[in-house]
Order: sequence, then C-alpha cells, then structure tokens
Amino acid sequence: MIIAINMVDKIMRREATAMTVRQNLGDILNQVQYRGDSVVVTKDGKPVAALVDYPLYERIRRLREAFDALTARLGDVYAGVPEATAEREIAEAVRHVRRRAPRKR
Repeated sequence: MIIAINMVDKIMRREATAMTVRQNLGDILNQVQYRGDSVVVTKDGKPVAALVDYPLYERIRRLREAFDALTARLGDVYAGVPEATAEREIAEAVRHVRRRAPRKR
C-alpha cells in the first residue's frame, strides 16, 4: 500500500501513489488523523500533494498568511528602491537577527 516510509522529527512521513491513496483513502486518513502521519501523494513518480492532519494544515496556512503579509509590507517599504539595494539591506537585516538569536541544538 505505502511505498516509502521516513522518520522525520518522530513523525511518520509516508509516500503513496495517487492510485494507492484512492484505493485506501479511509485507512490513510486514519493514519493521518490518529497517528499524526503525513502522506506525500505521488503521480508518475513526482510529489503532487500531501495529506497532513488539520492542526498542521492550519499552522502552515497561518505561516503562509504571515509570510505573504510580511512580503507585501516589504514591497511597500522598498517601492521605488532598486532591487539589488533592497535585497542587500534585507539580507543584512536577516544576518543581524540570526547572529543575535540563540543557537538551537
């Protein structure tokens, strides 16, 4: 049924073809809902979608909204500024913040 299994951060990430997902949707949804597994759906050997539990989906959606809002604000701030200048200033700001952030181990 499932063609590949990887352990990432103690969460099971599985890979299954679209046909396998179609034939075993109920079982796969149970794995996602109750075990917290993620399933990457492939078609012609290429990843095309992922099944994740709803709380993870909501976190991803909120992060994307925050990212979109941030990039829109940066676009407004740097309107009319040459792209190379904006990229250089943003890269320096990121380096500065990363130097000050505690290291994770």
